[in-house]
Amino acid sequence: MIYANANDWRAAPRKKVLLFGMSGLGKTHVSALLRGSGDWFHYSIDYRIGTRYMGEFIADNFKREAMKVPLLRELLMTDSVHISSNITFNNLAPLSTYLGKPGDPAKGGLPFAEYRRRQDQHRGAEVSALLDTPHFIERADELYGYRNFVCDSGGSICEVVNPDDPADPVLTALSGAALLVWIKGNDAHTAELIRRFDKAPKPMYYSPTFLTEAWDSYRAEKRVDAAKVDPDDFVRWTYARALAHRQPLYAAMAEKWGVTVTAEDVAGISTPAGFEDLVARALEHRG
Repeated sequence: MIYANANDWRAAPRKKVLLFGMSGLGKTHVSALLRGSGDWFHYSIDYRIGTRYMGEFIADNFKREAMKVPLLRELLMTDSVHISSNITFNNLAPLSTYLGKPGDPAKGGLPFAEYRRRQDQHRGAEVSALLDTPHFIERADELYGYRNFVCDSGGSICEVVNPDDPADPVLTALSGAALLVWIKGNDAHTAELIRRFDKAPKPMYYSPTFLTEAWDSYRAEKRVDAAKVDPDDFVRWTYARALAHRQPLYAAMAEKWGVTVTAEDVAGISTPAGFEDLVARALEHRG
């Protein structure tokens, strides 16, 4: 780790962290708080994925749909209109809409082969965006004068790394550039995340092995053909399993590559100094 202990962290002229954990537990809250202080550069992995690495895929998908409308088709063919996504830190809907859900096209689902293709695109994009972190750390300092840096990683970071491999290229690059901080939830947080997801199921990225097993198990349990799968029901059914699948991966990342803070403590942070104290305590606990 780039900070050996709490004293190193407190004395560091440049504080650099990468936050990871399930979406909804405080990564974006902390990042926005730090960014709002004016002293921290905020690098969002999901934003980078949606703009730099999947922006063309997303825009082309919009255009593909627009071409089905005669008026828009004519305007597009004559370069009379411009179609693009408007992704922001707080609105990643274009990315999640493109990623989609598998199942019945009549219910908005994608054929599984197409869904899997988009999942593969996301995996490559996420790895590239994560590996861009050291570049953005230097860019933030050299170009904008930000000494401190926070990377807000996506919830699927644990799906594209192997925390048990001491030579994992992504984790090696990240841990050499920033302190990895896991925001850990408890059972109550998990239940709340599931409740929220049930109300508004959203597309997610899954590792290929997990996705295949979930897809096969769901169809066997529900006794339904692939083309008749209810997309929302599938992602609801999968979500709790995904949380359980990811938890030990996050834990291994924290144990071998970083530190752990709790979602309760994160929720209580109101200033950058409070965050710095929280990280210091995590380093002391790691001891």
